[in-house]
Amino acid sequence: MIKHILITIISAVFLQIINTQTANARPNILFCISDDQSYAHSGANGDPIVKTPGFDRVAREGLRFINAFCDAPTCGPSRSAILTGQPIWRLEEAGNIHSTLPAKFTTYTKVLKDAGYAVGFTGKGWSPGRLEPGGRITNPAGVKYEGKKLSTSLKSVSKNDYAGNFETFIKQVSNNQPFCFWLGTYEPHRNFENGSGLKSGKDPSKVIIPPIFPDHPIVRSDILDYYMEIEHFDRMVDRAIKTLEAAGKLDNTIVVVTSDHGMPFPRAKASLYDDGTRVPLAIRWPKGIRNSGRTINSFVNLSDLAPTFLEATGLRPPKMMTATSLMDIFKNNQLYERTSAFIAMERHDGCRKGGKGFPSRAIRTEDFLYIKNHEPNRWPAGNPDREYCARHIPFGEVDTSPTKTLIMNGKNKPNFKRFYDLAFGKKPAEELYSIKADPGQLINLAENPNFNGALKKMKTLLQKHLVKTKDPRALGLDAHWDYYPYYGLRRNKNWKVDIKPSNNN
Repeated sequence: MIKHILITIISAVFLQIINTQTANARPNILFCISDDQSYAHSGANGDPIVKTPGFDRVAREGLRFINAFCDAPTCGPSRSAILTGQPIWRLEEAGNIHSTLPAKFTTYTKVLKDAGYAVGFTGKGWSPGRLEPGGRITNPAGVKYEGKKLSTSLKSVSKNDYAGNFETFIKQVSNNQPFCFWLGTYEPHRNFENGSGLKSGKDPSKVIIPPIFPDHPIVRSDILDYYMEIEHFDRMVDRAIKTLEAAGKLDNTIVVVTSDHGMPFPRAKASLYDDGTRVPLAIRWPKGIRNSGRTINSFVNLSDLAPTFLEATGLRPPKMMTATSLMDIFKNNQLYERTSAFIAMERHDGCRKGGKGFPSRAIRTEDFLYIKNHEPNRWPAGNPDREYCARHIPFGEVDTSPTKTLIMNGKNKPNFKRFYDLAFGKKPAEELYSIKADPGQLINLAENPNFNGALKKMKTLLQKHLVKTKDPRALGLDAHWDYYPYYGLRRNKNWKVDIKPSNNN
């Protein structure tokens, strides 16, 4: 009997040791995501002004992706794609901002939690919208941590001490339990503190003006203010990394630094051009990445992160996740040809009559950007008349800003008219841009006969992918996005979403 008891005790202790070792071997995940930051605006990606030592370290000690794209240039849909590992056209209501994320769509955080991970977030997780209509009662990013507050001289930033709340989370996690944490800042989302960049001593003459904006002091100052908020985000990243380092957990943690989509300026956020869709992405994981310090040219979407996290932790991604894991890139043994990124847009802030969106799809390769606009009769930036906008502002898909006001006021000025048309004018059904000859995507080549071959090829590649991943629009099926409920703040009290006619496809 005693011998039997001893064997039972020894077996239990042995199993506990094995389970502990297995838990310790599973990587942790720290996912850091800014709110509205374009690819170019970090030190590692070549910006001469903005200071991003946190991002730069992750890029230097891990992988720096130079062709990373969001799945949608709008907050909620982009975050839904990241969490579910699916493009927005597969996510029903979640394809719209100020909507919901139906519970039937599995998230990587749910799979990790079920596998024993501690899952938490701070700041902006899945947002904006309402989770209850989709059958969820908690944010899919995890358990919220927001107890620690921050004192800062920059009035426009959140008082949430993101890094401090991550530290609180770390202290509450058992030593034997792996974790997954979402550090999501509200920066650099509008509004900015006007003139804060100039006051900090940043040199406006060094600002690299994207060709979609006029070179004007107001634009330069506005971009400097934007940089101030990027730097605030990066300080949170840097502190979080040091917290991991102090806890001895850094090298077995997958650290990801990125943004949900591009900068909150005209013809950037809420558009399918590079300034709205190409995002910074760096990943550090010494225990899982071979030959760290590499620059990755492969095209990836942020939705690829969900299956990556699951495969890295030894879990099988659900079949509904159509995105492709990056584990082969981590191992420096690429199995998949990654020559394209796919991007989509449905309803952003509902700034057209009846709450209609501007449905469009795009494919981006090394050579071209091709965009298919399903409703070219609609205003892409929202109606000029604020009457048709839930936010009750003209061209309401574009956030109010000094740059937007400058361009709008210059509508009839010769030096500004082209910027106004680029930002607010209507778009044709098809757009094609040569990336190398025209990196700012200013000249539409879709009707240029010299590019008929490229147009046909890009159009075919896009359609093939959309059909494979079952985009209702590509399949000619019912597309409900114009009629899903809108849960955002309606500053225009008379604004409403149309009810879908029974015979309308």
